[in-house]
This record gives sequence, structure tokens and C-alpha cells, in this order.
Amino acid sequence: MVIHMLKRTPQLIVTFYTTAEAIATEHLCRELGLRGRLISAPRNITADCGIAWATDPELGLQTIRALDEAKIEYAGYRELTL
Repeated sequence: MVIHMLKRTPQLIVTFYTTAEAIATEHLCRELGLRGRLISAPRNITADCGIAWATDPELGLQTIRALDEAKIEYAGYRELTL
């Protein structure tokens, strides 16, 4: 029997107050070519809407700057290994 383990990697997780902000982030990042994806917020992070944006940590500063410039409000961000 072969058991495949998923590789855990560091991710920058951005949380939001509303689902609308999370979806706006997805659209903005797609427009700007910033890799990432919407995920269910990990249990150890509080996210009012339950959705978070996960991206590579090296894109973190670009992502946060883009959100600030677009005036998309986020609850917070932190790096986790998922």
C-alpha cells in the first residue's frame, strides 16, 4: 500500500471581513497576474467570512500593496505552512 503525503509549503494567508472583499481580491489578483487562490480559512485563523486568500510568501508584499491601492479591506495576514 502506498500512502501519498501532501507537501506542506509556506503560504501567506490574507483574511477578510466579508465574502465580497475576498472575491474582489481574487478578481484583482487575476487582473494583475498575482498567483494565489481562495481557500477556507484555516481553523487557527479568525476570518469573519470564513474565506481567505492564499499566495506564495514572496508575493505577499505585492499582494498587500495591491489590496491597499485598490482599497480592498482585509482583516489581516500572516504566514502559515499549509
